[in-house]
Amino acid sequence: MKFDLLLLAGISAKSTSAFSFRAVPAGSVNLSSSVERDVYTMADWAASYGVQQAEGVQLNSYDGKDYFPATQSDIPAGTPVMYVPSDLVFSSSKAEQEFGGNLSACENQLVQAGLQDKIPLFRVFFKVLAEYEKGQDSPFFPWLNSLPRSFNTGASMTYACFDCLPPYAAYLALSERQNFVNFQKSVRNAPFSEDVLKNVTVLKWAYNVALTRSIEYNGERMIAPMADMFNHGTETEVEISYDGNGDCYAIASVDIPAGSPLRISYGDPTDPTPLFAKYGFLDESSPGTFCKLMHMRKEMEALGYTYANLLFYRETGEISPEVYDVVLYHCLLKNDEGVANGFYQAVMSGDENTKGEYHGQYWQYTKEELQKHVDGTLRDLERWSTKANSYDLNTHPRVPLILQHNGFVTETFLGVKSSLDMM
Repeated sequence: MKFDLLLLAGISAKSTSAFSFRAVPAGSVNLSSSVERDVYTMADWAASYGVQQAEGVQLNSYDGKDYFPATQSDIPAGTPVMYVPSDLVFSSSKAEQEFGGNLSACENQLVQAGLQDKIPLFRVFFKVLAEYEKGQDSPFFPWLNSLPRSFNTGASMTYACFDCLPPYAAYLALSERQNFVNFQKSVRNAPFSEDVLKNVTVLKWAYNVALTRSIEYNGERMIAPMADMFNHGTETEVEISYDGNGDCYAIASVDIPAGSPLRISYGDPTDPTPLFAKYGFLDESSPGTFCKLMHMRKEMEALGYTYANLLFYRETGEISPEVYDVVLYHCLLKNDEGVANGFYQAVMSGDENTKGEYHGQYWQYTKEELQKHVDGTLRDLERWSTKANSYDLNTHPRVPLILQHNGFVTETFLGVKSSLDMM
């Protein structure tokens, strides 16, 4: 279908008045991992209610499990790739309007748990559960029935999984699991059936749907069926936005040649571990990974850095400058707080010359500390991966992803080790 921006307003109005689905017998979405996703019925459903795609855009899959939009035609930059009318969009604000007081008690418990920043996500989670409970009576049943049944997110991992991951990855994955547990506790205050509230499989599925299919936009969480099919890319072809009416637009951000996948950004592409923990996949196109200096977190925060600043680069074996700063600060604090304070002042004031003098004078300490860390992490990675390989895949289906992640980190650290040894 070819876009005409001048017609979009009329299309939106038409879809609003047409948004009524035929009643069908009630029945739940089958969440068994053996059930195939009914993606193409969903695509027909979406098209019948106003979703438009640029000419040549269609859903593709390499394995029958992961589906993504790609284009068979050239698409110039600035061209609308997909349009989803607001009637089909889940949003945290619309959920608040729809469920009102039923959300209050749940959200109060989230606030008490210190998770007030998760309230927009919780509202979308609540909406997904509400539509799931309706079964085939839900107007969104075709979309729900097209979604993955199983996920590899941190929320879906077990403690056995965490035991096979580097500390940073385990920390992020466990944080997602803890968020889910808090959602599970909070939703007990909702007027859902016991069949939903006591079914951990359903609750975890709804959490993963809300987490992995929604995007943050102007402080809200939004899911636009069909537009939620875009995969992540380090290099992206598409950007998603919403207008004042809540209509969703996916626009080509670059000239896109025929045969290309259409991808958006799920987050910082420089380190794959946060995406691994949140979304359950490994982006092997990422240039590097966090250097795993979890034991120097206080030094990192004192210097004003974040995990995203402290990178080892896979292809080159290079180390980000911030890593050198944190490691040297750590070494100086252990030996001479006065010298450490001088270095701290140089970093915080942006005095690159003085900072460079410190690095030159104490380079050997920094190098030895880094070599000790890299060698120790490589030994740990071998141990973690050996443990993962001992698991039964039937009971630990996320082992291949864990091994893939650990292999990425190992390759990166081996490159850094080679670079350090030559310095």
